[in-house]
Amino acid sequence: MKPLKSGAVIGILGGGQLGRMLASAGAQLGFDVSILCPEDRCPAARTAAQHVRSSYEDAAAVLEWARGCDVITYEFENVPVRTVQTLVAAGITVRPGAKPLQASQDRVAEKTFLRACDIATADFAEVNGPGDIAAPLDRFGGNGILKTRRDGYDGKGQLRLEAGDDFDAAHKALGNHPAILEALVPFEREVSVIIARGAVGDMLCYDLPRNQHVNGILQRSVVPCGLSDAVIKQACDAAQRLAGALDFIGVLALELFVLEDGSLIANEFAPRVHNSGHWTPEACATGQFEQHIRAVAGWPLGPVTRFHDAEMLNLLGEEAFVPPKTLTADGVLTLYGKHDAKPGRKMGHLVRRLGPAT
Repeated sequence: MKPLKSGAVIGILGGGQLGRMLASAGAQLGFDVSILCPEDRCPAARTAAQHVRSSYEDAAAVLEWARGCDVITYEFENVPVRTVQTLVAAGITVRPGAKPLQASQDRVAEKTFLRACDIATADFAEVNGPGDIAAPLDRFGGNGILKTRRDGYDGKGQLRLEAGDDFDAAHKALGNHPAILEALVPFEREVSVIIARGAVGDMLCYDLPRNQHVNGILQRSVVPCGLSDAVIKQACDAAQRLAGALDFIGVLALELFVLEDGSLIANEFAPRVHNSGHWTPEACATGQFEQHIRAVAGWPLGPVTRFHDAEMLNLLGEEAFVPPKTLTADGVLTLYGKHDAKPGRKMGHLVRRLGPAT
């Protein structure tokens, strides 16, 4: 595919806040952005040039929409793989394609793929019933995290287990769905690599943010992350291997645990722009949303030079509805246009400048 010209149409599968910020970035670069999602009042629909309401499983409707676009991308990792495969089979360019979805939608497949890329993960075991828990839990030292293999995010669909717990009740609490048991990782900090890969295979990594989670939800990301150059290089090398193996075009995030000795254990990856990269538009020459649009449009990647240290704070639930003057006193506020402030729901974020880049 030749690089797109200004005025071309970029289609996005998904209508959440990531789609909203991607649509804004696309418009800034002169593209018309068309959103497809089933919800009526989704955040992305109110910033895009067009919104088509359709189920992701309605192949005919998705194909009709996609034929009016010059390239398709997606803003969340649970787009049905079959939908993307159908588009590609019809000769429609989807960036990234189906492979990243196949690798990321199932946690067992994801960890297996990461290991195939020579990226270390926590020990894990498949769990198809409560009888599959005791043996690996014992092997993991009597502690682990039980997660559904599919879906689940921000701490949902998972619970911590110890030897002696009621495994039948635990599996039932997750809906008796196929699950994965992961060994606990004694990490010193969490970081992520936000990496962009262009249409010709060139790659750029943003400076790594240090991430802090509460109850499984990202609360704060800070740059710089405080790691040595050697550890940062190892992290970026891992992300480059992953992006290359996926033949990825766009921006993805690799979440990593850092152990006391500086070794790295991958938690998961997201084949899309990422919450821990929300500071990049305010702190870098090219933000992650513009970068993703550049990549899928076939444009050269923009520089990722960071101009200052920064922190990003997620605004959850009612936090987003305090007086804006309070929120913006010392930062740049971004709200997602969501009307219902459910507890723990990501409603916006605040980016604060911490000083000159270090």
